[in-house]
Amino acid sequence: MTGEERVRAAIEFGGPDRIPVLYINRDQMDGDILLYNMPLSNGPNNEWGYHFINLDDGTMGQPDEPVLPTWEALETFAFPQPDAERRMASVASFKEQAGGRYLLGGLGLTGFTLYMFLRGFSNAMIDFLAERERAEDLLDRIFGFEMDLMRLAAKAGLHGVHFADDWGRQDGLIIDPELWRDLFKPRYRAQCECARENGLHVWFHCCGNILSIIPDMHEIGMDVINISQPNVVDIEAVGRDFRGKQAFMLPISYQTVSITGTPAEIHAEAQRLHHALGTPQGGFIGYVEEYGCMGMSEENYQACCNAWKGL
Repeated sequence: MTGEERVRAAIEFGGPDRIPVLYINRDQMDGDILLYNMPLSNGPNNEWGYHFINLDDGTMGQPDEPVLPTWEALETFAFPQPDAERRMASVASFKEQAGGRYLLGGLGLTGFTLYMFLRGFSNAMIDFLAERERAEDLLDRIFGFEMDLMRLAAKAGLHGVHFADDWGRQDGLIIDPELWRDLFKPRYRAQCECARENGLHVWFHCCGNILSIIPDMHEIGMDVINISQPNVVDIEAVGRDFRGKQAFMLPISYQTVSITGTPAEIHAEAQRLHHALGTPQGGFIGYVEEYGCMGMSEENYQACCNAWKGL
């Protein structure tokens, strides 16, 4: 199988010849999936205007002051535009390098996460209850822009789009799940419908414990759910409900096993995750990210790479 065929078979339960793997920040050409970054910039000059405080620890840092601390600031805020010419300028050469791999359009930080960067966390929590109309208007601008990018991805011949929107704390959702269903679920549903209309798969990355909304994510058609912190989610419970019905992408935990475990423990964890969520027909994608900034050794990085092979 080509990488594209393998990934499609995993997502659509068509019987891949092995588990496909995404390498996110190193050795990408060793994987089955290549990521085309669609934001014009993810750095300090990004198109949404947010900034990160550099913590000098190898991470992306943490967001600085909100871009829109008051609603008055929104009156002069310049929203980014699709700008297909600049945004997709490198897609032809990207596709030439692909070598039959699955092509995934990365939308950058999206949705709720982006709203928080614009308004600030505290403001956002207040907005969703006390400033509902204004919050919905701003969310619609954000989610609508992302759908514009999805259409660009489809027109360029990419196969899926990747959202990065963190909803979980270590022990549950950041907001009440019923508020999530009321305010966010319809907007995600519209994005999933837009993806289907344009022949795209939806890949949704989410950190934290998102167990309470996985049924909703499945219902609205998120094709690949990336449980990015499997150490805080009851994976066996997820598997009992969704094994064989929903495709998942998981790493070896970056808070526990991949950092402090032995190679043997890393391999055992890969087998546990795949046994809980994968089937011979598909439903599972491995995910590898180099995390030296969190203490991952080179030996453990290589063990994470090797752990998915042969499963």
